[in-house]
Amino acid sequence: MDNQEKSPSPGRPAVTKEKLLVFFADHLNKVYAAKVHLSRKLPMLVNEASFKGLRHAINESIEDIEKQIARMEVIFTLLDEEITDDSCKGMLGLVDDAFDSVMEYKDDDALRDLSLLYYMQNIESIEMASFQILQIAAVKLKNKQVIQLLRENYDEAKADRTLMLLIAAKYISAK
Repeated sequence: MDNQEKSPSPGRPAVTKEKLLVFFADHLNKVYAAKVHLSRKLPMLVNEASFKGLRHAINESIEDIEKQIARMEVIFTLLDEEITDDSCKGMLGLVDDAFDSVMEYKDDDALRDLSLLYYMQNIESIEMASFQILQIAAVKLKNKQVIQLLRENYDEAKADRTLMLLIAAKYISAK
């Protein structure tokens, strides 16, 4: 009840800067864990793609993921927060599911490529949403560097998602 009295809007608990920092660090850790996991798994999938454009896009995604991880490490430093071993089972599960699905279609180039496109599209969409929410939270944390680093991560995830959509459209229409 005390939080509601301090809240600028009735019925909505106040979000203090301290609570926001806890939320921010926790969820940045989840995205970070997923990115690290993805950076380990994705190189194993590059050669599974039969479509040259898809292989190129996956390689580009790997490069972007490495840059995003580095930016997140800077954000942790800027906010004096530690990277923890916490993970996000849902995001890690999606990455593992993608890996399993691709291996399931090992003998069928078309199904394997379509599976790669499907999961890459889903992963990029989740990353975009995560970076958007963290950007909104970062505004209240009032750290322009953090906001900029998150914007760069979001922009790369968006560009990778768009590239995967274009490849999917080209791939499906060519078959």
